[in-house]
Amino acid sequence: MNLKSLLARPFANYIYNKTRKSMVTALEDQETILKMLLKTGKNTVFGKDHRLDQVNDQASFAQAVPLRDYEQLKPYIDQIKEGKQNVLWKGRPIYFAKTSGTTSGVKYIPITKDSIPNHINTARNALLCYMAETGNTGFARGKMIFLSGSPVLERVGGIPTGRLSGIVNHHIPSYLRANQLPSFETNCIEDWETKLDKIVEETLKKDMTLISGIPPWMQMYFDRLTGITGKKVGEIFPNFSVMVQGGVNFEPYKARIYESIGRKLDSIELFPASEGFFAFQDSQEAEGLLLNTHSGIYFEFIPVAEMGLENPQRIPLSAVKTGVNYAMVINSDAGLWGYNLGDTVKFVSTAPYRLVVTGRIKHFISAFGEHVISEEVEGALLKAAAETEVKVTEFTVAPLIQQEKGKSYHEWFVEFEEAPADMQQFAGKVDQYLRNRNVYYDDLISGNILMPLQVRTVRKNGFIDYMKSVGKLGGQNKVPRLSNDRKIADELAVFVKD
Repeated sequence: MNLKSLLARPFANYIYNKTRKSMVTALEDQETILKMLLKTGKNTVFGKDHRLDQVNDQASFAQAVPLRDYEQLKPYIDQIKEGKQNVLWKGRPIYFAKTSGTTSGVKYIPITKDSIPNHINTARNALLCYMAETGNTGFARGKMIFLSGSPVLERVGGIPTGRLSGIVNHHIPSYLRANQLPSFETNCIEDWETKLDKIVEETLKKDMTLISGIPPWMQMYFDRLTGITGKKVGEIFPNFSVMVQGGVNFEPYKARIYESIGRKLDSIELFPASEGFFAFQDSQEAEGLLLNTHSGIYFEFIPVAEMGLENPQRIPLSAVKTGVNYAMVINSDAGLWGYNLGDTVKFVSTAPYRLVVTGRIKHFISAFGEHVISEEVEGALLKAAAETEVKVTEFTVAPLIQQEKGKSYHEWFVEFEEAPADMQQFAGKVDQYLRNRNVYYDDLISGNILMPLQVRTVRKNGFIDYMKSVGKLGGQNKVPRLSNDRKIADELAVFVKD
């Protein structure tokens, strides 16, 4: 054991114990954070506009601060760009995290001096909790991939601006920098395929012990490695023992990724975004991700069933129940107030507060009133794939609407490692399992309003080529699981096998 892994153990135990204590104080911590946010926020432009000086609890807060998305926050962001102080939070942000929006184009999410520890320390804490629980500190002596967007920052309104992962790259602790790959120069490469080739070149003969990234990126990386060497990733990197992943549900990718590695290994799941680092897997044994309740973010939750209402119920953490789909709302020391993330979550435990990410509010199909969500389609596909021993590379689903009754259906675009021997049987299984999970979809099939779903086989690397064709290959970009329109489906059509 080298000095670095030896020193990691006591620090890991300290953070692990601290995390365990925070599980018990979660509700008190949330109340403390709300009071802190109000104390600072009442002196800002936003706070004066919303009379935060008159707010003293969650109920009055929900009355004073309406729900908003980025488009509704943008007028305050524009004031910050113009150089104004104390707009959403005290002073000015130290960074803007630049991210893609749907209606707003590019989004500029503020990161403040107070909020940056949330982004930095949470990822650290996830690794340290893993070390303390498993005793595996050996990966600290090997090489680790911390994939990021370009760390080169521009200035917007005088504020350093870039992708969140590029910003975080500037804050990687010095004790990890010697082990970090790829190089700074490679991380600066904008073209994804050129960057991936350089990452393979830099890492192929290194002692890789930890690899992090979103699952689609890891699969592309593993495919390149195997294509060059003809070996499983676990043979190329015999000391590779930990994967760190997030951004999308890992389950649909898990079988193929482990097949590419040649063995199972430990995985640490994270739930980060430009707006904050919300949850992380603190245990290899317990289900779900531990909500980050003591890191500058006050959480509220809206039952997904109420999202279409004019005044949906906003409930504090103390009132959430297991098994209910909620839209997550955050209020933070980055200056985000009543901010609807668009992510949906379901609590699997309230002692402690652990959750799973179930999808996106905007990613659903309800062309016929069925309101099918990501969790349901992923579960149906995974069950059918497991039964038929099929490995799925990637997929997305869209409605196909025909005017004649009983002719419309859900169209599934699926890329397989190897296609099922009997596609009709496979599609039938997926359809039945989706009917079992969604009673509205089942009623539409039973009532002959919809035909059973149809599967279109996407050719090998078709999703990669599709993402390349729309300029979204690599990094943190991912294909939406569900669309309520045909835009993605129509663009994917050229990548479907005849």
